[in-house]
Amino acid sequence: MTEQTAQHFSPQRDRIFKDLSELVAFNSVHSTPALADQHEAACAWTVEALQALGLDVTRYPTVDDADTIVGKREPINGAPTVLLYSHYDVVPANNPEAWTSDPFELTERDGRWYGRGAADCKGNLAMHLEALRMLEENGGTDLGLKVVVEGSEELGGDDGLGKLIEDKPEVFEADAILIADTGNMAAGVPTLTTSLRGGAQVKVTVETLANQAHSGNFGGGAPDAAHALMVIATSLFDEHGRTTIDGVDTTAKWDGDAYDRETFRTDATVLEGVQLLGTVDDEPADLVWARPAVTMIGFTSTPVAEALNAVNARAEAQFNLRVPAGQSTAEITQKMEEHIKAHTPWGAKVEVDISGVNEPFATNPKAGAVATLGECLQEAYGADELAVVGSGGSIPLTITLQNTFPDAEIALFGVEEPQCGIHGVDESVDPTEIERIAAAEAAFLQRYGK
Repeated sequence: MTEQTAQHFSPQRDRIFKDLSELVAFNSVHSTPALADQHEAACAWTVEALQALGLDVTRYPTVDDADTIVGKREPINGAPTVLLYSHYDVVPANNPEAWTSDPFELTERDGRWYGRGAADCKGNLAMHLEALRMLEENGGTDLGLKVVVEGSEELGGDDGLGKLIEDKPEVFEADAILIADTGNMAAGVPTLTTSLRGGAQVKVTVETLANQAHSGNFGGGAPDAAHALMVIATSLFDEHGRTTIDGVDTTAKWDGDAYDRETFRTDATVLEGVQLLGTVDDEPADLVWARPAVTMIGFTSTPVAEALNAVNARAEAQFNLRVPAGQSTAEITQKMEEHIKAHTPWGAKVEVDISGVNEPFATNPKAGAVATLGECLQEAYGADELAVVGSGGSIPLTITLQNTFPDAEIALFGVEEPQCGIHGVDESVDPTEIERIAAAEAAFLQRYGK
């Protein structure tokens, strides 16, 4: 931290910066053997930080070799228990040279803090730590506390925490569960996320020839596998780019707060002159929060650099399916497979491989704990209104918790507003978001259950 940076920090922001800078310094990617020591160091740091706050801390091994940390404090006089969640692992920074500054050195520029995990999710972990400090400085609480910090949220291959919850539900049982892994719809706008889309990965492989065939001799007559796959992909969208799957309703409307078109364009970095998908009757919130959506996230045929004058024999595509609350991911995934096979042209051989199926999630913003958190967020921001939004993303943990503890009230919030650029180059966080959300969480922990 430079002197120029430090001179305008408040004491509260100073300690948040210290926590977050130490956390960001760990390249704590899970599932990468070369980074195992970094992942372990982040885990150990988190254990020490929770112990310093007076919590009884246990590391629980998971099936995917990434310890989940649980810091615990017993309730007093029969008070309810609140679980606070975040994770200490991150996605890879990929090419550090593409970053404006070192991704593993928290750096302040123009009022924002930059670094891998600054928002997702180490910024939320720093927020929890600050909220717990503020809580103690203001008299503490009788509530039971469980602080759960996962180690394989981003790249866990075997749903480590999910299986741990199934095996040891008593460790995670709580009356209210606050999941800090989303964020405000814009910096300075207090927000609760009330729904998450479920999702699945759908890999499609098409074969048309035993081998590549010379395009001069056979092109125009021999079926091209890449062309066949493009026909399949095109069938999944109408002329306005809206997802269409045979037998699936893709026309629902979002009934919560709107997602302004210009704000959406800015958040999604849509280029000047490029239209949004849908018609004038389709709002961005309809398309990303209320309807199923298919995105082709990968396509493989012959790379351009290796192109030959040949008809492609084989092509593959990876589709990501998102399913809104109120619909079944399992059912829609089956419908999508049926659609793909029905729209495969020319009798091409097609194989559909489905993985990573998770169901959508919804919570009631008027439920006691959720509503109380909303009030605390409004107060922390001095706002007249609370934004209630959905999220196009998926957090499978939410469904596991909801199914295991059906009486628990679950709230989603956090520091990850759209300008954070999570998972991308130059990920950042607005430190004011950490301060205000920490204040809201501390107020909630004093108010809930009384």
